[in-house]
Amino acid sequence: MSEARQPTETTPVQHSDFGRRVATRRQELGLTPEDLAERTGASAAYVRYVEGQAAQPGSGFALRLADALDTSLDELQGGTYTRPPGTADKARDPEFLELSEQQCRALLATHGVGRLAAQLPQGPVVLPVNYTVTPEGGVAFRTRPGSALTGASGQEVAFEVDRVDDALSEGWSVLIVGVARTVADPDTARSLDRLAHTEPWAGGDRTLWVSITPRRITGRRIRRGTA
Repeated sequence: MSEARQPTETTPVQHSDFGRRVATRRQELGLTPEDLAERTGASAAYVRYVEGQAAQPGSGFALRLADALDTSLDELQGGTYTRPPGTADKARDPEFLELSEQQCRALLATHGVGRLAAQLPQGPVVLPVNYTVTPEGGVAFRTRPGSALTGASGQEVAFEVDRVDDALSEGWSVLIVGVARTVADPDTARSLDRLAHTEPWAGGDRTLWVSITPRRITGRRIRRGTA
């Protein structure tokens, strides 16, 4: 089967949801485009093209991709995204694994949205935030000066990131426990601005960085058994 026509220098490239899911799943498994190419029998250039093209590849190669990425075609196509996560039956012979700190840090780097749990003056809260991994190995997020989240500064907080794969009844979660601090140094704040992949989804004047220095990083994964 021939590979799809690859883009020329004048061909505009637009990322598709399918391509983004392929790239995200590949990174979660710690694979390079060359590794995925070897698993699928394609070239690394074509794998990169699939991850960046606007349309989905042919069904044959899409199925090979799903198999190589240990997932389902339905998941790569987004067919499970309208279902509430966690409603699928458990997988056969599931494995429950404790993740090492190194594995937790690798998973943190693949995501950009997590949940902050803090005890604020008005009571406990759990809020989603866009985050960035800091050079020191912690995480940081932006909020509005004077917002409720600034009340977490100086407090011990929890920060959680996860992924649920309802199609395969698999998932993982990473938990950071540490102290939150507002970033007062302008040079540090500018450095975090450069590292950030996106602006906060909530918009507004969210220019104040809050960093979390980990005291403990733990993680768990549930996956299908190999038996």
